[in-house]
Amino acid sequence: MSKINIGGQAVIEGVMMRAPRSMAIAVRRPSGEIVVKKDEVIPLSERFPVVKFPIIRGAVALFSSLIIGITALNFSANEAMAEEEKEEGKKDISSWAMAGTMAVAFGFGILLFFILPLYLTKLLVPIIGDSNIIFNLVDGVIRVAVFILYIFSISRMNDIQRVFQYHGAEHKSIFAFEAGEDLTVENVRKYSCLHPRCGTSFLLIVMLVSILVFSLIPKLWPFYLKAGSRVVLLPLIAGLSYEILKWSAKHDHLPIVKLLISPGLALQRLTTREPDDSQLEVAIRSMEEALEVNAGYKDDRLVV
Repeated sequence: MSKINIGGQAVIEGVMMRAPRSMAIAVRRPSGEIVVKKDEVIPLSERFPVVKFPIIRGAVALFSSLIIGITALNFSANEAMAEEEKEEGKKDISSWAMAGTMAVAFGFGILLFFILPLYLTKLLVPIIGDSNIIFNLVDGVIRVAVFILYIFSISRMNDIQRVFQYHGAEHKSIFAFEAGEDLTVENVRKYSCLHPRCGTSFLLIVMLVSILVFSLIPKLWPFYLKAGSRVVLLPLIAGLSYEILKWSAKHDHLPIVKLLISPGLALQRLTTREPDDSQLEVAIRSMEEALEVNAGYKDDRLVV
């Protein structure tokens, strides 16, 4: 089982773990009980061989992760709801409601991280001049700054702190599994909360790669074409970022790679917190269930 790459996601009062052929979500209810939802996942590459190609596989991985993430968040939100709320007649959150919320959040992310920096840079043209290189550099710096400020802002919210603790529990459990250790709280506790394959690092890579990709957009295009092209180019940016993340994960023992991934690891200090033992138990349970469904299948694919 040591050859399997496991990915995960912190959810509300729980953790989702994904193996190459399985997915499991473990959530702790207010009563203290851990409930689990697990399913077999058939890799898209088996049905559509084109998905195996570099860059394409990254774009597909991003959107499939979003879909699975909606499922995980929906399950965790409903299970983490207090029993009193359910007794009072409050209905479970529907999948459509959660999907709608995620769609709005995705659209907000595009506006905040891609359209707003472009607009602000456009306003700065009288100051920065007409150089296309400087325009794209300023645009990129603003984008990264907005992203880091956003991460910092949500990291200060009390309601997010427990999610970030589960994020840390997810990383610790994955580290322990990759080291071939038995999945016990004692073994998992000693590992780091910072993992090179984290989604936070992936998003930072996306921000940096976008600087290069957006530099290819013709300078003379009107604002609406530049803004629209940024949305169209997102799959390409995601695909390139995925390949960079996958390469760095395989070579993170090299000094130069350690240096390159250090900004992503530093950013994870904002999105992870030290978990308590009860949260480690949930992460371990999620991983064990995912591995059981995975049924010993082995490969070297990266699951984001």
